Amino acid sequence: MNRVRGKLGAMVVAMGLMWTAASAARADDYQTDPVHSFVIFRVHHFGAGYVWGNFIGPKGAITLDGGDATKDSFDLTVNAESLDTRNGNRDKDLKGPDFFDTKQFPTLTFKSTSVKKTGDTTLEVTGDLTAHGVTKSITVEMDLTGTGQGMKGETRTGFETTFTINRSDYGMTYDPPPAIGDEVRITVAIEAIKQ
Repeated sequence: MNRVRGKLGAMVVAMGLMWTAASAARADDYQTDPVHSFVIFRVHHFGAGYVWGNFIGPKGAITLDGGDATKDSFDLTVNAESLDTRNGNRDKDLKGPDFFDTKQFPTLTFKSTSVKKTGDTTLEVTGDLTAHGVTKSITVEMDLTGTGQGMKGETRTGFETTFTINRSDYGMTYDPPPAIGDEVRITVAIEAIKQ
């Protein structure tokens, strides 16, 4: 009887290990493709038009669990020095100590702290956004824009989100409204490659 119980116990443990392995296998790791990923922003200028800019080549890691979105994660980094508004003098000002101060704070980062599925192709992602040395928790709606196969047979997936922050929350208070708006609208479009 003890031998039977021992065998049953071993089978239960083995099945548990197999289930754990299967669950872990569902999680896929992705690396962002910086050539096909974008971080674009706009801010109001003298209450009239908008100044548009972008950060070039965002990098990062994404983990997706097909069975449980709460196990998904997003970890993205942007090189602050890559800022480009298509005007050299303005870019110099924005990279300087009055705004992003890229010498002291060379990166902007976002690290998710929780992910919740809200629809077939939508996620609610909460995480820590760090800019200008200040970290704030934000929540964004993330859209799955598609999954496809690249030229080398690699699996690619895409995400996009648009959200608004106040630059003053991140210590960038120089030239307050109406000269430069406080609200900054940011669009992040990521294409990532399965590893």
